[in-house]
Amino acid sequence: MTMNKNSNTYQIVYSAILVVLVGTVLALIYMSLKPMQDENIANDKRMQILSALHIAGGDNVKETYEKYIVLDMLVDDKGNVADTTAGVAFNVDMKANSKCDAQSRKLPVLKCKLDDGSTKYVIPVYGAGLWGPIWGFVAVDADGSTVYGANFSHEGETPGLGARIAEEPFQDAFKEKQLFKEGAFKNVEVVKKGQKPSNDGDYVDALTGATITSRGVSDMLAAGLAPYEPFLKKLQEN
Repeated sequence: MTMNKNSNTYQIVYSAILVVLVGTVLALIYMSLKPMQDENIANDKRMQILSALHIAGGDNVKETYEKYIVLDMLVDDKGNVADTTAGVAFNVDMKANSKCDAQSRKLPVLKCKLDDGSTKYVIPVYGAGLWGPIWGFVAVDADGSTVYGANFSHEGETPGLGARIAEEPFQDAFKEKQLFKEGAFKNVEVVKKGQKPSNDGDYVDALTGATITSRGVSDMLAAGLAPYEPFLKKLQEN
């Protein structure tokens, strides 16, 4: 029996079949592209980590990353290395991790060997800016105190204002700042030009016209780096 193409039943059945077919095609496309999308996201993260180490990603970011990052680590609250499974630090979801309480929060560290033989340790941080999440990577010298480099990114800070946390002039200001003064942990604060930090530690000038984003970076560093104090002190003992 032939169905009447002008009937409501025909229109409903036809629409349902069309929706299923289109949905199936879209699902297949998504599944086929997802590995590529995931790899692009991973490569963007690798580039940010390499940038904190002043290393250009080059044409093959993954290969460059694997050349310099020699060890993934999770450390505990006493500064001991608790896990060195491949990718264990790189794969930590810092957004979710930042919401965990102190007891369950993971402390990822990436160990790097540069061409000159020096060792650096990269620590990821995550926080909030004016319009959304901000995050970054701080590279520390083997002395456990000197900042070697930093890279910051954001989701939606204002172009020309808060978005400048992702630009080299701001990031380069953190180079050679100290995380310890006379044996005490002192986070590098971001303060308005002409002002002094509240903790008597090292500081960098805030971005003009981006007070909230600058404060967000300062708070992110304070909350993100403080749990690593025992680990950094152990580095100082070696």
